[in-house]
Amino acid sequence: MINFEYQRASDVAEAMRFITADPSAKFIAGGTNLIDLMKGDIERPSRLIDISRLPLKAIEATADGGLRIGALVPNSDLAYHPLITERYPLVASAILAGASAQLRNMASTGGNLLQRTRCPYFYDTATPCNKREPGSGCSAIEGLNRMHAILGASDACIATHPSDMCVALVALDAKVHARGPAGERVIAFSDFHRLPGDTPQHETNLHSDEILTAIELPAQGFAANHSYLKIRDRLSYAFALVSIAAALELDGNKITEARLALGGVAHKPWRDREAEASLRGQTADAAAFRRAADILLHGAKGYPHNTFKIDLARRGIIRTLTQAARGTPQVQSSKKIM
Repeated sequence: MINFEYQRASDVAEAMRFITADPSAKFIAGGTNLIDLMKGDIERPSRLIDISRLPLKAIEATADGGLRIGALVPNSDLAYHPLITERYPLVASAILAGASAQLRNMASTGGNLLQRTRCPYFYDTATPCNKREPGSGCSAIEGLNRMHAILGASDACIATHPSDMCVALVALDAKVHARGPAGERVIAFSDFHRLPGDTPQHETNLHSDEILTAIELPAQGFAANHSYLKIRDRLSYAFALVSIAAALELDGNKITEARLALGGVAHKPWRDREAEASLRGQTADAAAFRRAADILLHGAKGYPHNTFKIDLARRGIIRTLTQAARGTPQVQSSKKIM
């Protein structure tokens, strides 16, 4: 472990002063990702700014019928909060599909958005990685890439974003609230994470001197017809090979609104509005679901060890949309896919 200084911020304004004064500092809340990165000599902050006691732990209704979630709400508190389980069960299901109970108790909502890739080459400092050392190369492209991206990748990086919760949030059109020296700003969730391009070291559009303060959910939560399916190597504590968040609004058997997002397949949670548009006005059946899957996976590219993920994603999309249409969402405690 490297040497570092420690400061505790008492309010958001003080946290901003601390980070502005030391650009190499890092905020720490639950620490479930940052401490691992420091132990592995991947992150080397000169200072840790403890924000765990800031007043960012409220879950409150908004004036337009939505919900505002403080960035420091623990994942476990969020998953079991009555307003989430009743109005946004897709979010609760995605959270419960991720990590372990112990990690969910510590991990913050904001930290979940900011966690870094779990690519093994990123964690192995003996290998080239453009995220750690821009310009050094991507070891995964010619290496063991079974867990890696099939959509939106580049020659610089084929890593995937690890979050489950973020897949549900992008499907629901969430927004991210941040504060920096220039004041408050709101970022559409679909614009928060970045594709790798030529700069894979930049994973989000949050500025280095900004602090994430809240996530906002719109009024529409798709509580009746939704499902989150996570396909992984084992049920307990494993990252997704492919995950699917599906949400539908139905009029009888006709789809009036659709949301569809994938995890485990790209550098960011992957949402395709063209695939969603193809579902609107259609009968909720396998034919419509297959068309949506084909649109969403158009342009998908496999690597030597992960081409299977394309067909796995296609079948997973159809299954998850079927679950959502039937109103029988995947149960995260069950080993059986519904």
